[in-house]
Amino acid sequence: MSYKLLDHATDAIIQVTAKDLDEAFSVAGQAVADITLDSKAVENSEEKRIAVSADDLQYLLFNWLEAVIYLLITEGFAISKITAKITKNKEYNIEAIAVGEPIDLKKHGFKVEIKAPTFHEMKITQGNNVSMKFLLDL
Repeated sequence: MSYKLLDHATDAIIQVTAKDLDEAFSVAGQAVADITLDSKAVENSEEKRIAVSADDLQYLLFNWLEAVIYLLITEGFAISKITAKITKNKEYNIEAIAVGEPIDLKKHGFKVEIKAPTFHEMKITQGNNVSMKFLLDL
C-alpha cells in the first residue's frame, strides 16, 4: 500500500497502489491529509465517520476526495489515519473512519489548501492489485 506524488507544475497528481479497493481508497484519503497537514503530528483523540456513495468508481473516488477535503478544511479536523470500507449494492458506498483531532495550525502546520478533486487524469484499474491516479486542484 502506497502513494506517490507525480510532478505537476501547479496541482497535485497522486498515484496509489494497493491490494484492494478498501486499501486504495484509504490510501487516497490519507494522501489528501498528508498533502494538507503534518499528519504525523496529529494525535488519535477523536473519530469522525465519513459516508459517500456513487454509481461508479470514478464518481465514488471524486465524492470520497471531496468528503475528506471537507472534513479537513471546512470542519477543521486533522486526520492521522483513515480507514475506508467499500460495498456495492445498487451503487458503490464507502463507510470510513477518520482518526485525529481538531486542527491546531501551530501543531499541525498547514502545507497547502486543496480547492477540489477533478476528473482530469483520474484513472482506476483493478487486477492483481488496484491502481488509481487522480489530480487535486490546489
